[in-house]
Amino acid sequence: MSNEVPDIASEANLEDRLADLLEQTTDSLEPISPERALSLYLDDKGRDCQQATVDAHRSRLRFLIKWCESNGINNLNDLTARDLHEFRVWRRQELNTVSEKTQMDTLRVFIRWCESIGAVTPNLYRKVDSPNLEAGENARETVLHAERAREILTYLEQYEYGTVDHVCWLTLSETGMRLGGARALDIRDFHPDAETPHFDVRHRPEADTPIKNKSRGERQIAISAEACKIIEDYLQHQRPDVEDEYGREPLLATSHGRVARSTIRTYIYRWSRPCVRDAECPHDRNPDECEAATDRNRAAQCPSSVTPHPIRRGYITQLLRAGVPVETVSERCNVSPAIIDQHYDVRSEEDKMRQRQQVLDDVQGGGTRYT
Repeated sequence: MSNEVPDIASEANLEDRLADLLEQTTDSLEPISPERALSLYLDDKGRDCQQATVDAHRSRLRFLIKWCESNGINNLNDLTARDLHEFRVWRRQELNTVSEKTQMDTLRVFIRWCESIGAVTPNLYRKVDSPNLEAGENARETVLHAERAREILTYLEQYEYGTVDHVCWLTLSETGMRLGGARALDIRDFHPDAETPHFDVRHRPEADTPIKNKSRGERQIAISAEACKIIEDYLQHQRPDVEDEYGREPLLATSHGRVARSTIRTYIYRWSRPCVRDAECPHDRNPDECEAATDRNRAAQCPSSVTPHPIRRGYITQLLRAGVPVETVSERCNVSPAIIDQHYDVRSEEDKMRQRQQVLDDVQGGGTRYT
């Protein structure tokens, strides 16, 4: 019996085999431009996702297209791990860590999809590095606290009563609903005379008013009698008599029909500026010289202006601070308890401790304290 060790392929033979495998892999790829790949990807994405998600992916990935164009990459077959690293370094110059992670995670999904159509070398998506975040780091800090929201609503009630701006702010602040949910409301979804006055939030994608979570996001949201009175006055005296292109009567309307998402953002930017309410500028700017103050179209440039989402975050935090069970908040605002904890709950640890103690006191009748 021979004790000879079987021949092991020489280094030269291994290099030849690797070269053959690489050639076979390259031959299996089909040339495609970055622009064409992105177009196909977004079309595929649109079959399963909301338009807002598709738009977000388009916005993030357009930087890859721009980078490829600047670096002479006209065929995604030629994209390498080093290219992906250099792209990340290029983008990092303009992004914070959270935004960088968001863009790199989206890029990884895109590259993996490209692999499924033979556009990039296999397993290239594994080479897309994304920063690690500390616990809670990916939760946004911006929040419009309840006290400030009340100040804005008080001002609007006095000086802009029953306008679409007022009703928009009221709807978001009263319910904590998402921008898309507010935009989707029709007059028929407003029920001021019900036993419990409420809005019906409905998913109607066929008529250009989808809502997040689709049918799972449909629900009734109770509203106060005071809010109903303001909305009824708006409907009677301020709302233009218009329908949208689908023959529906939108609750939030302009002379052109249903308000656009960007229009809602404009209302929120406009009235979240302290200077429009004669409040002192917290940024030491001269209101007569500040473009964000003098040009309403540049209201978003004010450091104190917010988007609609901080209103929702502030509303959810207000409910939690008031002791409303997280399960109730979850159902009213259509967001899971886990997401509330990660992205919406901005209470301090001390606030949470005190509320836990209050619950225990209520159950135990003021007995032993546990924190």
